[in-house]
Amino acid sequence: MRILGIDPGLRTTGFGVLDAAGGPLAYVASGVIQTADAPQGSLPARLKLLYDGIGEICRRYAPDVAVVEIVFVNVNPQATLLLGQARGACVTALVAQNLPVTEYTALQMKQTVAGHGRAAKAQVQEMVRRLLALPAAPRQDAADALGMAITHAHVSHSLARLQAASGQTRRAGSMYRQR
Repeated sequence: MRILGIDPGLRTTGFGVLDAAGGPLAYVASGVIQTADAPQGSLPARLKLLYDGIGEICRRYAPDVAVVEIVFVNVNPQATLLLGQARGACVTALVAQNLPVTEYTALQMKQTVAGHGRAAKAQVQEMVRRLLALPAAPRQDAADALGMAITHAHVSHSLARLQAASGQTRRAGSMYRQR
């Protein structure tokens, strides 16, 4: 299974691609989509850059599933609204590529990757580097995206084992389904 993790942001959106085939996770690619080239103050232009960038990543790496960080309300409501729009552009691009989309919180990702939900960005970067045997730590946004992909690999593997043991099928919880 090829997993695409997304850490949405209006200025910088991180992405990470992993292969999970029952053994150790295999790093495929990671990076960021920058919207600095859009005219300053042009929200639609930035959202289009995110949409197009996610589409290009999907075409290049052909993921089987996508994972996106859930956004919570911050102290600044305006920043939260802008981040929500960036996240919406990312999710829309993924769904337009016919990918199932799963969501996890930053807390869930940090618990999975670093062992505790209050891990600092540097701790997440270092644990992603170690878990994927990378020569250097990825930049923060890419590390968070890879952390989302790692979280999904572990959660989906655990769910599959539970389903096999119980004979039940998984109900779609936080997954967007294609119709």
